[in-house]
Amino acid sequence: MTAAQGRDAERDAILAALTPVVDGIAATFGPVCEVVLHDYRRPEESVVAVAGTVTGRTVGGAMSEIGMRVLARGDEAADELNYLTRTGDGTLVKSSTMVLRDSTGAVFGALCVNVDVTAVGQAHTLLGALAGLTGGTAEPPTTTFGDDIDSVVEAIVDAHRARQPRGWAQLDRAERLRLFRDLDARGVFAVRRAIEQVAARLGISRASAYSYLSQARTTADPTPDGGTP
Repeated sequence: MTAAQGRDAERDAILAALTPVVDGIAATFGPVCEVVLHDYRRPEESVVAVAGTVTGRTVGGAMSEIGMRVLARGDEAADELNYLTRTGDGTLVKSSTMVLRDSTGAVFGALCVNVDVTAVGQAHTLLGALAGLTGGTAEPPTTTFGDDIDSVVEAIVDAHRARQPRGWAQLDRAERLRLFRDLDARGVFAVRRAIEQVAARLGISRASAYSYLSQARTTADPTPDGGTP
């Protein structure tokens, strides 16, 4: 057995050991809880086990944009615990993403817990109004969850386009490179066919998309925080 085969066997064993844990956690917290086990070696079909229906995931489905962000960070990725997000249908979700590592410390998957806290959020808003508390909290970002990796990639690209004050044709070179740099940091280009999808979404050729990605990876962002100068 080669070293690579040994690592894969170890990772398979870890995933197999965690599979019953998925059902156990979901059963403990009931219908408001969903637990998803991911194998990042297969981004397009990373879901290897799931219990619960908060985000509608199914076995064989793709990772979300959260998983893509973790994948982009590689072995530097850390657990993300108790963060709030919102699904496309408006469900408020409290989530935790716990990365899985093999014996070498390499990240290869994640165990994710999603809890539907929509009712809790509504009660909080009502109690705050009754108490006369007018200070609001930041709106959680909307996250695309889906079994189709193409829809996740398209949602991320469209969200970036929506934040741009101008269309692609009006962006200067630095802004275009910043867009590709941001998409790359979010793990978009770790997915097969993503470069073609991004090119089609932006209305540019595949060759141009490859060129911008290459430049984005080799050219430093002139703005320290990555924002608008």
